Amino acid sequence: MLSPKHRAPNLPQASLQHQPMIFCRAFMTKMRSFVYRLHTWLGVIVALPILAWASSGLLYALPSVVEGGRALPIDATRVRITPPEALERANLFAGRQLPITALTLLVRDGRPTYQAIGGMGADSLLIDAETGEVRRTPPPGPLTRYFRQAHFLFFAGKWQVPLLVSLSFLACLSALTGIYLNLSLWRRR
Repeated sequence: MLSPKHRAPNLPQASLQHQPMIFCRAFMTKMRSFVYRLHTWLGVIVALPILAWASSGLLYALPSVVEGGRALPIDATRVRITPPEALERANLFAGRQLPITALTLLVRDGRPTYQAIGGMGADSLLIDAETGEVRRTPPPGPLTRYFRQAHFLFFAGKWQVPLLVSLSFLACLSALTGIYLNLSLWRRR
């Protein structure tokens, strides 16, 4: 039963019995409105990194746009430097033991070349597989830089993992609010 403070004045007792149902409907309407607004804003927030990720992924379809995106066959007869020798030459070039996480043999500028990548892949060295000459990898062009930054969220630096976790949480919350809104819509029909 409602307290006298919450009762509508001058209403018969029968209409007071429907007041909790009216309150419940009003609450549910406000709740749906809040969830709808929340879902809309979550959609905008979550859509921005997904748009960047998806648009950078489109560059896979255009391998000539991304540097090193086209895979060319390697002429094994031209490879004179072994992988251990390439790693040794990279360490000598740097003057220290490098934290190399990947060594890839690829064709670059028409020559078989090892690419020694360390850490998160931001810095790498190129070792000519024929001559053993070592040089720094030149900075990437704007499209390749966009691809790497947007696709892997490298721009976030040390915040990369917390940003990915936060955006994943927001995406889950967006999906849950969408499910709630759809179920409430279907229930009304």
